[in-house]
Amino acid sequence: MTDPTAIQPSELDQLPDRDPEETAEWQASLDAVTQAAGPHRAAYLMRRTLERGEAGGLALPKLLETDYVNTIPTAAEPVVDGDEEMERRITAWNRWNAAAMVTRGSKHGVGGHIATFASAAWLYETGFNHFFKGKEGDGSGDQLYIQGHASPGIYARAFLDGRLNEHHLDHFRQESGGNGLPSYPHPRRLPWLWEFPTVSMGLGPLSAIYQARFNRYLTSRGIKDVSQSHVWAFLGDGEMDEPESTAALGLASREGLDNLTFVINCNLQRLDGPVRANFKIVQELEAQFRGAGWNVIKSLWGSAWDELFQLDTTGALVRRLREVPDAQVQTYQTRDAAYIRQDFFGADPALVEMAKLLSDDKILECFHLSRGGHESRKVYAAYKAAVEHKGAPTVILAQTVKGFTLGEGFASKNANHQMKKLTVDEFKQMRDLLELPISDSQFVDGAVPYGHPGADAPEVRYLQERRAALGGPAPARRTHALAPLPAPADKTFASFDKGSGSQNVATTMAFVRLVKDLVRDKVTGRRWVPIVPDEARTFGMESLFPSLGIYSPKGQTYEPVDRDQLMYYKEAKDGQILNEGITEAGSMADFIAASTAYSTHGEAMIPFYIFYSMFGWQRTADQMWQLGDQLGRGFLVGATAGRTTLTGEGLQHADGHSPVIAATNPAALSYDPAFAYEIATIVKDGLRRMYGESAPGEDPNVFYYLTVYNEPMPQPAKPAGLGIDEGIVKGLYRFNTAESAGLTPAANAARIQLLGSGTAIHWVLKAQQLLAEEWAVAADVWSATSWTELRRDALEADAALLRGEERVPFVRQALHGAEGPVLAVSDYMRQVPDQIAQWIEQDYSSLGADGFGLSDTREAARRHFGVDAESIVVAALAQLARRGEVKASAVKEARERYAL
Repeated sequence: MTDPTAIQPSELDQLPDRDPEETAEWQASLDAVTQAAGPHRAAYLMRRTLERGEAGGLALPKLLETDYVNTIPTAAEPVVDGDEEMERRITAWNRWNAAAMVTRGSKHGVGGHIATFASAAWLYETGFNHFFKGKEGDGSGDQLYIQGHASPGIYARAFLDGRLNEHHLDHFRQESGGNGLPSYPHPRRLPWLWEFPTVSMGLGPLSAIYQARFNRYLTSRGIKDVSQSHVWAFLGDGEMDEPESTAALGLASREGLDNLTFVINCNLQRLDGPVRANFKIVQELEAQFRGAGWNVIKSLWGSAWDELFQLDTTGALVRRLREVPDAQVQTYQTRDAAYIRQDFFGADPALVEMAKLLSDDKILECFHLSRGGHESRKVYAAYKAAVEHKGAPTVILAQTVKGFTLGEGFASKNANHQMKKLTVDEFKQMRDLLELPISDSQFVDGAVPYGHPGADAPEVRYLQERRAALGGPAPARRTHALAPLPAPADKTFASFDKGSGSQNVATTMAFVRLVKDLVRDKVTGRRWVPIVPDEARTFGMESLFPSLGIYSPKGQTYEPVDRDQLMYYKEAKDGQILNEGITEAGSMADFIAASTAYSTHGEAMIPFYIFYSMFGWQRTADQMWQLGDQLGRGFLVGATAGRTTLTGEGLQHADGHSPVIAATNPAALSYDPAFAYEIATIVKDGLRRMYGESAPGEDPNVFYYLTVYNEPMPQPAKPAGLGIDEGIVKGLYRFNTAESAGLTPAANAARIQLLGSGTAIHWVLKAQQLLAEEWAVAADVWSATSWTELRRDALEADAALLRGEERVPFVRQALHGAEGPVLAVSDYMRQVPDQIAQWIEQDYSSLGADGFGLSDTREAARRHFGVDAESIVVAALAQLARRGEVKASAVKEARERYAL
C-alpha cells in the first residue's frame, strides 16, 4: 500500500535540483512550522509566500481556490463616489415597486418572480449609479446582459426615472393590448429598453463573451472604436450549470477580454432548492474561473462580519466557513441565534470562545443579513476593481440571500422562486424595514400601492443626474437612423445568370464565389463578417484566408506551415474572418453580435455563418430564437445540406430536417435554392431588405437561412421571362415545361407538374426526361426555392380572408391553370414540401427522405429513400393512374423496369 503521508512523485522530479541541500532546508523549515504552529499556520505562510512571489514577478502556478472571505479587505475598499443614503432610498423604492408589480399581476394569474431581484438589487443599483455607461455619451455605451428573472427590478427603476408609468407596470406580462411589459428581457417585445434576451439560461454568458470579443473585432478592424464599451453579464449561480455558461471561458481569457465582467449572484439557490446542497458553489466557480485564467473577485460578507474576522486569531472561523455546505448556510438564514451558536460555533472550541463575545443580535445580523452582495460599498469596491483590472476578464462572485428584505416567509426558502406575491401584512413589514413613506390608508381594498416620491423628489433628481453623467438611461436599446447600405453592382449577381456551361459546380462553391465578389465591393465589402466553425476548407473558403485574414488579437506570431502556398493560413489583428474552431454555439454567438451591431453600435455589419447544415438548427436552434428575439440580420448558410448529398459521413451528418426547424422561427426566411442564379437572387434581395431600401410593411429585422449542397452539378442559365426573380424570392417559379426542355410529348399526353427544391431539382429534371421518352407523359418542372415562405404567404392570405379581404396565396396564383396533378420532391423529409399541401388546387402528393440517414453512395441513398429519378417516375405514374390518365399497369411495369 502507498503511504498517504509520503511525498508523491511530481513533475519537479524531472527537473535537475542544482542545490538539494538548500531544498531540504526549505522543506525542513515547513515541517518545523507545521509541528510548532499547526498545519493551518503553515498553509497560511505558504500562501503568503506564493502571493509575494507572484507580486515579484515569479512564474508560479496560481492557487485555484482562496479562503471563503472577501477578496478585497474592508480597509482596502475605496470611498463610494456618491450619496450612499440617497442610493439606499432609491433602492428601497425599486425593491417595493418590483414586488408590488408582481403581486398586483398575480391577481390576473400572470405571476412573476420577486425573489431574484430582491437578492440582486444592490448588484444592479450600484452599477446603474456608478458604472454602467449609457448610449448618449461617447461611443456605444456599455452592454448589459440582465438576468431574466430580475426584470421586475429593472422595470421598477424605469418607473422611478419616468420611463414607465403605473399603466405599464399594471400590464406586466399582459402584452396583447400593445402597452404591456414582457416577462423577461425581449428586444422584439420592448425594443426601446431591452438589448439582449437572456432568460434562456446559459445563452446570456456565452453571448456576453462573444459580444465583448466582437467589440474588439470592430475596433481592431477600424469599423468603430468601441474600446470604452464594457460588457456586463448578470448571472445566477444555478445558471452556471448550463454548459453554454462556461463554454467560452477560455476564449475570454485567451484573448484578454478585460472589457468583460461577469457578476454572478450567488444566493446559493436555484429554482427548486440549493445549487450545491452538500458543497460550496462559490468555491467551485472560483476554481473554474481561475483555472480558465479569469480575474476572480469574491464579495461574500458584509461589514458586520469585520468584527468576527478580527476575533479569528486562530483561523478557526475561516476554516469553518469553508467546510459548512451551502444548504446549511441557507438553514442558518432561517434559524435563531441559539441554533447557530450550537451548530456553527459549537463545531470548534476556538469558535465556542468567540461566540461568547457575540450577542444574539450580532449573530443574527451576520448570518441573516450581512452579505457582500447587499452592501453598496462592497459591490462598489468589486466593480471598481473589475473595470480597472487589465489583461483578463473578471468574474465577481457576490453572495446574497434570495428573497432578501421580503420577510421571513421568503428569505432563503426553497420555494421562493415559485412564490409570486406578498400579503398586505408582509408589504407593511417590508415598508417598515425599508423606511418608505407609504401609509396604511394607501392600501385601498387590499390592493398594494405603487410607491413614487414624486417627479421632482431628491431621489429622482439624483438618479437622473447620475445617469446623465454616465451617458443617459440604461438599459436602453437604440435604433440608429442609418443610411441604407448601397447595393453592390448588379454585375456581381448577374454573372451567375449565365450558368456554368459544361462545368459542374456545387451550390456551396457558388455561394462562396458570390461572397468573394461581394467582399471586394469598395463600400460594403469591409462590412461582411465571414464566420465558420473550423471547416472553411471543406466549404472552399481557403481562398479568403490570405485576402481577408483570420481575426486574431495577437496577429500571427508564428510562420505558417503553408506560407509558401498561394492560399496560406493567415491570421491578422485586423483580420475579417472569424474562424471559431469546433464550436457551433460560439459561431452563433459571433453571428448574433455581428447581426445586431446596427443597433448596439450603430454600424451595419453583414455576417454570414456557414456550417454543416446538420449541425446548425439541430444543435443551436435556441440561439436562432435568441437571434430572432434580438432582431438580428444576416445570412445563415447550411452547407453540405440534404439527407443524401453527404452520405459517406453517415447518419449523424445526414440533414433531413433543418428546414422543418427553421420554419418554426418567425424571423427566419428559409430557402432551399437549386441553382447558382437563385442563390445570387436571394442574397441580392436579402441585402436590399435587411440593409437597403426595404419595401413598405417589410420587416428588415429578419435573417436568411440558405441550404447549399456539396454535390457538383451543372448550373443552368437563368430562364428568360417575367416574374422569375419574384418567384425565386417568394418561393416558386416554373423552370421549364416539357416543350421548352426540348421534349415533344403527343398532343393528348397526360401532364403532371413536378416541384423540386435544392438538389432534388436534378432528379426531377431526369424524371421529366424519362417520363417523356419512356412513358409519353409531359411534365413541367418548377423550382420551389422556399416551401416555408410559400406557406407563410398562404397563412397571411387566410388571415386576410378572416378580416374580409380578398387575397389569393402566391402558390395558388403560380400554379393556377397548371395542367394535371402536382408532385413535390425534396431531399428533406416530406413534412417540408407538405407545408403547402392545403393550398394546392390540383391533386397533390410528395416525396421526401424520411427516417434516419445512412452511409452509401448518393445514388444508393436516393434509391433507399425513394427520391431518385426512377422513383419519381413511378410516383408520377401512380398519381396519374389514380386519375385514370395512364394505365394502372404502367405503374407495375415501371417498378419492374427500374427494379424498385
